[in-house]
Amino acid sequence: MSHFALQSNNVIVDNNGDGEMIAACVEIKDQLTYAIHPHGQVLSCPVQDFGDKVIMPGLVDSHVHINEPGRTEWEGFNTATQAAAAGGITALVDMPLNCIPVTTTKAAFQEKLDSVDDKLWVDCGFWGGVIPQNIDDLDELLNAGVLGVKSFLIDSGIAEFPPVAAKDMRAAMPILAKHDVPYLIHAELDCGSFNDVVITKEYNSFLESRPKSWENDAISLMVDMARESKEQGDNCKVHIVHLSSDEALTTIAQAKSKGLRFTAETCPHYLTIASENIPDGKTLFKCCPPIRENKNREHLWQAVTDGRLDFIVSDHSPCTPELKHIDTGDIEKAWGGISALQFGLPLIWTEAKERGFTLVDLARLMSSETAKFAGLDSVKGKIAVGHHADFLVFDPEVSYTITNEMIKHRHHITPYAGRKVTGQVEHTFVRGHHVYQLDEFINAPKGRPLLKGKL
Repeated sequence: MSHFALQSNNVIVDNNGDGEMIAACVEIKDQLTYAIHPHGQVLSCPVQDFGDKVIMPGLVDSHVHINEPGRTEWEGFNTATQAAAAGGITALVDMPLNCIPVTTTKAAFQEKLDSVDDKLWVDCGFWGGVIPQNIDDLDELLNAGVLGVKSFLIDSGIAEFPPVAAKDMRAAMPILAKHDVPYLIHAELDCGSFNDVVITKEYNSFLESRPKSWENDAISLMVDMARESKEQGDNCKVHIVHLSSDEALTTIAQAKSKGLRFTAETCPHYLTIASENIPDGKTLFKCCPPIRENKNREHLWQAVTDGRLDFIVSDHSPCTPELKHIDTGDIEKAWGGISALQFGLPLIWTEAKERGFTLVDLARLMSSETAKFAGLDSVKGKIAVGHHADFLVFDPEVSYTITNEMIKHRHHITPYAGRKVTGQVEHTFVRGHHVYQLDEFINAPKGRPLLKGKL
């Protein structure tokens, strides 16, 4: 059906760049939002009425590890994008590592594009990578359509994706500035002296092994790099992924105040879990940087409230149950990464509504700001005439317990099993295609790649 309408008493629409919730009827034609009418408007097309359920812009998750091609036993595009659709995510951006080959050349990027045929349930953009060996390939990689690039300042856990030093970044940043794309940084610096921490089954031993100072020092380095870039006339966009240290928030705020193009994100696990509550030997909670104390968590929420943190993304980083060492509880050997792609909205809503946030706020933090960051805001991130007809229908009142059986990503494991949340995604529409309805996937995958310059 290429011409129809969705109606609700609660629709979050764009109002000159800001979201507002109104009673409205949204007319969809040829995969785009064609018009936004008053509620109850008589139209010549079919109208689906969702009563008081909230019609929100589809979420845009700019931090997802899908691992295809090459490590599809960890995750693949079919299962990851199904989980995304079940979570109300209508566009995501895939990370350049954990796949084989890593996305650091045009040829490797083409391999990834070739692997997505008929597997995308939602639209999908792609980040490239910067490693010391590929600076000369960056122009070609960016011209091929990646939306930006990512580097690690510390061992990534993937041998083919080594960390960069300042000299590598100095070579890369003018190229990125020329293309006007963000430079995503995994901001941890191994400052030493913590190697003598013995990691046992106690979560706190792992936490001690990756202190806040690693993040703080890395972010200070990136502020210096961004300042240098601005002074040279480039002013490269620098973005800190998955921030967990509250001690770095002041540094980030100062960078923004000095006119640097400096942004930072955090994730549901840092906002909804406190290290004090992580049972020992529970490897599903391991991620890098680590989940920190409850006081730290509260400070991150304050930074989301006041804008020091720009948005919230999943950092879905799955692997096989074997690599998680679930049975042995060996935190040191376990792969670091949280699997929770489809549960981001209910997890955040459960916490946020108690703190005075509205669903309009969450649409900004999980949709419009992430779309803007990834360069997708001309078509994604809001309900506005001419934009892609990307919607989720949300029941903000229903409460339930997350179970492993609900999971749509490849391996049915998550640290959130057993957690009670409020709010449920009931329907997802991607460019007007109804792809998810009440725990069922509809029709066939309708997602498509989102390439820079070809949106």
